[in-house]
Parts: sequence; C-alpha cells; structure tokens
Amino acid sequence: MSAADDLDDSAAPLLEHLTELRSRLIKSLLAFILGMVICFTVWNPIFDFLTLPLCSALDAEGQDCGLIFIALEEGFFVAIQISLLGGLCLSFPFISYQMWRFIAPGLYKSEKGAFLPFLVASPFMFFLGAAFAYYVITPLAFNFFLGFQQGNVLPDGPEVSTQAAGLLFQGSAKAYLNLTIKFIVAFGLCFQLPVLLTLMGKAGLVSAAGLRNTRKYAVIGILLMAALATPPDVVSQVILFTVIYGLYEISIQLVARLERIRLAELRANGTVAEDEDMYGNPLNPVDDDDTEPKP
Repeated sequence: MSAADDLDDSAAPLLEHLTELRSRLIKSLLAFILGMVICFTVWNPIFDFLTLPLCSALDAEGQDCGLIFIALEEGFFVAIQISLLGGLCLSFPFISYQMWRFIAPGLYKSEKGAFLPFLVASPFMFFLGAAFAYYVITPLAFNFFLGFQQGNVLPDGPEVSTQAAGLLFQGSAKAYLNLTIKFIVAFGLCFQLPVLLTLMGKAGLVSAAGLRNTRKYAVIGILLMAALATPPDVVSQVILFTVIYGLYEISIQLVARLERIRLAELRANGTVAEDEDMYGNPLNPVDDDDTEPKP
C-alpha cells in the first residue's frame, strides 16, 4: 500500500468524526434556540421570580418593589438576557447528551462507567449552587446593600428624611439582573469543586494526601473567593467560606475513596503487593540501618 493510500485511510475517519461533530453542534444549537424562544415568551414570570429576593428585602424596608429602565431599549435587552440564560438551562440536558454521544464511542466500557457519573453530577451541583445563591446569599446581599439608604419610607406615604439629602434605591432592571446572574453563576461554578477534584483524582492528577497537605493554601484561596464573590458583609462571607470549605473536605474523602477502590483492584490483579500502595511504594518504609519500620 502506498503512502497516499495510508493518508486516504486516515483522513476518512477524521472526516466522519468532523461530520458527526457538526451534526451534534447543529442539534445543540437548534435546542438552544428553541429553549431561548420558549423563555422569551414567558420572560416576565421568570423576571418576577428573579426579583423575589429584592422584593422581600424592599418590603422589609417598607418600600414598593419596582425597577426602572434607564435606557429606552433596556427592557428588550433584559428580555433577551433572560431568554439566553433560560434557553441555556432548558437545553443543557440535551446538549450534554449530544456531547456524551459524541465522545462515548471513543471510550472503553470501564471509562464510560467512570465518566458518566461526573456528567450527571456536574449539572446537579451547579443547580444546587445556584439555588443556594438565590435562596440564601442574595437575600443577605440585598439587605446589606439596602442598609445604605438614607431616610425612612412610610408604608402609606412619601419618604420622610431628617437629613439634607435622602438616598433611596431606584434600581435599574438591567443592573439588578446582571448582579443576580453573577451571584447565581458564581455559586454554581463554586459548587463544581467536588466534581472537578474527584474527576482529577480519578485521572490520577491529584491525591487525597496532596489535598490534605495543601489544605492551608486552600483555606486562603477560599477566603479570597468568599471576599470577591459576596458583598462586604461578614455573615455572607462566613456562610460561603463554610460551604466551600466543606465541599473541599468532601472532595478529599471522595478522592480517598477512589484511591482505596483502585488500590484494592491493583492488589486483586497482583500489580502491587499487600504491603505496598498503588504506586508500588512500601507502606512501612524502613531505614537503611534499621530493620524495624518507621513509627
């Protein structure tokens, strides 16, 4: 067989993969557009749902819940932004399925069984983090921000201020939506930590011992994340730090469990001895001049 024939044989599977990839991407794009159109028809109820934390905080201050348009086209772009976010959420299961159908033929059966749980856990953890942001963090954040208003608002009358100038919240719908989406997406991504670290542990990129040894650096990183992702009040920062650090500790236990399972399989196959770890290192190393194990 000539070199030209070898090139043709190798190009054919590549073209088939590219054709299949294009087909999967087109189907995913159509699903996203369909979800976007559906959400555009009901963007008002979705916007009302997203403003519930703000309305509750304003009601506690004795104020009416209302947002304004600063620019003429702002209402339209708010509807588009909600449609984009809602369309992505609606189409994400279908898009994930298309991704799985594309990569699954190239995986062994054992690899499919290992990868599929992470594919299912990732959206679940994202929505769990988004729900935590919506129901816990945003009410705390909005109460904190509204605390900087000056003057009092009577339930049945206009503002009554004892200062030279009042400072009253009249929020932009677009600015509020951007802030809310920022909270939801940031916390959704933060809750991916156990999925990411466990997947890296499955691939052998991290170990439980390594995660334990870097615990102090993780604490500093989580503190910085809590300071950046939440408003500057201590309560919400402590809540976020506690949750993310708890997820880090859970990740250590998940990685350790994977290592125990892998070590049991290696010992069953005879790859490593009973007194060795998964890397072939002795469990009880000894000194060169001493036959007794190290304490």
